[in-house]
Amino acid sequence: MNRRDEEVILLAHGGGGIMMRELVARIVERLGGEAGRPLQDSAFIETGKGKIAFTTDSFVVQPIFFPGGDIGHLAVCGTVNDLAVSGAVPTAISLSFIIEEGFLFEDLDRILDSIARTSAEAGVTVVTGDTKVVDRGKADGLFINTSGIGLVPEGLSLSSSSARPGDLVLINGTIGDHGLAILSLREGLDFGSGLVSDTAPLSKIITPMLGRIDGIRGMRDATRGGLAAVLNEIAVDSGVCIRVDEDSIPIREEVRKGCELMGYEPMHIANEGKFVMVIEREHAEKALEFMRSHELGAEASVIGEVTDAPAGNVILKTSYGGERVVDLPYGDILPRIC
Repeated sequence: MNRRDEEVILLAHGGGGIMMRELVARIVERLGGEAGRPLQDSAFIETGKGKIAFTTDSFVVQPIFFPGGDIGHLAVCGTVNDLAVSGAVPTAISLSFIIEEGFLFEDLDRILDSIARTSAEAGVTVVTGDTKVVDRGKADGLFINTSGIGLVPEGLSLSSSSARPGDLVLINGTIGDHGLAILSLREGLDFGSGLVSDTAPLSKIITPMLGRIDGIRGMRDATRGGLAAVLNEIAVDSGVCIRVDEDSIPIREEVRKGCELMGYEPMHIANEGKFVMVIEREHAEKALEFMRSHELGAEASVIGEVTDAPAGNVILKTSYGGERVVDLPYGDILPRIC
């Protein structure tokens, strides 16, 4: 007898939308956590001598090599980025591999070399790890699990629940590059020769910015669920409305055309090198100037503002002058994206 869909976990539960939120909420509640409380990209541990940020992640991207990166590069960047948007200076990471029997040593070496290069670029050290090998056909090549720790500067506190009416919302560059790069490779579609993943260690721009720019309320990296997911999380967690201008959102023409062809909403597409920042209005121009001076923020833009109502919503001013609500996708737009 087959189980009904509502009785089993589906691939769509990992896609960054409403179904993933429901799954995470179920896990949190079963483990004794508080239902509905804001969930940040890292947890914080008080040591008596300051705060340590701690995060963990797993990477199951398919294919493991893609335009602009690979699963190893992605694993380091994804872990570092969760720490960086939490305000921490990334310090050390762990790496655990689940390897399928028959995986090529040549491919493993490519991934290890990529991890070494990316860790050096991000300024973190791989300090521990683990390796397991499973039967052929049981792991789809290679899965990577990571954990990371970072030090939070004294007095710094960033949160998705800190946005206030009057604040501005910034993003450091174009959206949808990672998701469309993966999709083009999977489906054999040519959306444009310049389309590559945006995977990058955001600590390179965030850490120095936090030392120079005041008024930053919170940051999130726009991965699964894309820009729409993080904006909705901030709006709900802070009890505010976020109003976004469609014409101000940076997007490559290849991504725009690819989304039109496939029927996707660009704001739902995953990124791996983009972060959203909420900042007090009076400090936004200085922040924008700093971001644009950095290679990872050259196309930064102010994309919207925080208002008080309707609370918990994201409202998009369209290119045609109308307005619409930006919701989370229900299921999985692009599975196995990270």
